[in-house]
Amino acid sequence: MSRRQVESGSPYEQLYGFSRGLRRGTRVEVAGTAPIPPPGEEVAATAYEQMLRCGEIVTRALDQLGSSADDVVRTRMFITDAADADEVGRAHGELFGVARPVATMVVVAGLLDPAWRVELEVEAVTDG
Repeated sequence: MSRRQVESGSPYEQLYGFSRGLRRGTRVEVAGTAPIPPPGEEVAATAYEQMLRCGEIVTRALDQLGSSADDVVRTRMFITDAADADEVGRAHGELFGVARPVATMVVVAGLLDPAWRVELEVEAVTDG
């Protein structure tokens, strides 16, 4: 069974020794993805915007691995403030509303960068 990996350009991938996404057979996994902005831009201010940014990075990795948001079967959302749940959930619905994957949202004490309010992890299964 073949194994394919992709990177997103995050400095943490090389530093910590992980791939943004990995495909083995029909299974696609995308690592916990923070709202790292494009070079020269600031981290988005709201949890909603940050979740959409996480979704952009995740869907790019899915696409590079021959998958899509419609193939997502599980998501995990890590938020730093329970008050952000509705904003993050709304963005999640926009990103994955067609697939309606099983989902978990957990409030955590913090993420690697204090500016990050959300991190997203996904699993997908493709048809081939």
